[in-house]
Amino acid sequence: MIRLFKACEPSPQIVQDPPFGWTLPADVVWIDLLKPSRQEELVIEACLGFQVPTPEDMAEIEATSRLYRRNEALFITVDLLHHTDALLPETGPVTFILSHQPLVTVRYSEPRAFTLVSDRFDREPDLCAGPFRVLVHLLDAVIDRMADVLERISSEVEHVSDDIFVDPGRTRYAEAIKRLGAAQHASARIANSLAGIDRALTFILLEDELDSRPEARGHLLSMSRDIQSLQAHIGMIAQSVEFQLNAALGLINIEQSGIIKIFSVAAVAFMPPTLIASIYGMNFHHMPELGQMWGYPAALVAMVISAVLPLWYFKKKGWL
Repeated sequence: MIRLFKACEPSPQIVQDPPFGWTLPADVVWIDLLKPSRQEELVIEACLGFQVPTPEDMAEIEATSRLYRRNEALFITVDLLHHTDALLPETGPVTFILSHQPLVTVRYSEPRAFTLVSDRFDREPDLCAGPFRVLVHLLDAVIDRMADVLERISSEVEHVSDDIFVDPGRTRYAEAIKRLGAAQHASARIANSLAGIDRALTFILLEDELDSRPEARGHLLSMSRDIQSLQAHIGMIAQSVEFQLNAALGLINIEQSGIIKIFSVAAVAFMPPTLIASIYGMNFHHMPELGQMWGYPAALVAMVISAVLPLWYFKKKGWL
């Protein structure tokens, strides 16, 4: 699908599988290719004069394959979050192609930031005034969205911390560890995405054309500082998650030790009564106590005393 955004017009024009020979409408400043078909790619390539990267090209992890200039166009590929409302957000590559022609974005996922920017253009059409300005708003929205996701992850980690330390006796440790693992994995994906965006901002800042646009350079530098603050916050989340994981595992070991101690004390406490019962369960013919009226009560009393004395001793020593 091809979405065309025109300058200062609120709603995009949607085009699907245009025929060969199709021409790009005037005043288009942003071409958003969402899961484009091969025909759509070829038509856009014919209109703009450069090749659109394939999913295989976008999946490359080398810096030279993600940030490069080809003729007059900058090709920038970064991993962006999508499905951010899920417990574990996913990431997918998105390519931005910046040139003197309309901004081109190529994506096979649906990051929430693109929807937010599109909605903002509906309310404020002036924001869609040029390709570079659209790129800045997209990256800004991506960073803001990641900040929102980090806030949610941080809140989740705090809730798990309350579950672990406020009432550890009722904590479901398996669920807590699962939630902490998901938070750590999600924050790692965000950190990777932010690192890619920061490299992209540095790559854009090296362009000589920004020398004549100090306000744009200042905006990009401000976004880079925002990324650094978010990366520091991710480091704090990672430390908190690691501490809580260690604490959870320690509390699990304490509970297991308590259970094992109870079984050990029970085994020791019942050893003397078991010994007495075993002795009087032997089948010897000459056992005088067995013929006495007091034999059975005496055996019961002996077993009770032999069980109570170890328990009293353990209690006195503080082992129970």
